[in-house]
Amino acid sequence: MRHGKKFNHLGRKVGHRKALLKNLSIALITHKRINTTLAKAKALRRHLEPLVTKTKTNTTHSRRVAFSYLQNKEAVTELFGPIASKVASRPGGYLRVIKLGFRQSDGAEMAMIEFVDYNDVYTVGTASGKESKKKKRTRRGGGSKKVAAVAAGTETTKEIVEEVKNDISEEE
Repeated sequence: MRHGKKFNHLGRKVGHRKALLKNLSIALITHKRINTTLAKAKALRRHLEPLVTKTKTNTTHSRRVAFSYLQNKEAVTELFGPIASKVASRPGGYLRVIKLGFRQSDGAEMAMIEFVDYNDVYTVGTASGKESKKKKRTRRGGGSKKVAAVAAGTETTKEIVEEVKNDISEEE
């Protein structure tokens, strides 16, 4: 029985699980996005997000703590450099897990885990996301000119109402 099970043991002993999470963390830090199983992605998110939070305080102690988890100088440098600058304003939730479906060979559920701030396509609410939006098209014609005139302040509402009445009477 597994009383008080607090986290997914991933079917491995302690040393193997630590090595697995360390290697996945290093791969994610260097590549910013990796594909793995859903269980490993969720375990990696719980393992790596506290480390990313530590990067906000760039002290010797926090660097040593990060190095004790990762044991890779290049990954620690990357974590405290560009990644820390991108996540500085974010209060949490640095990683995103996206389900990809099931693996062909054994049916394991696959997922992609990535840093939220490094995906420009999926990011919502940024300046680049707003520029790519297209204007909604309507089937009605002619109304946009009047709305633009009101927005520009060239016509008053009384003049627009009179024009609309004239348009309606011409159609009849």
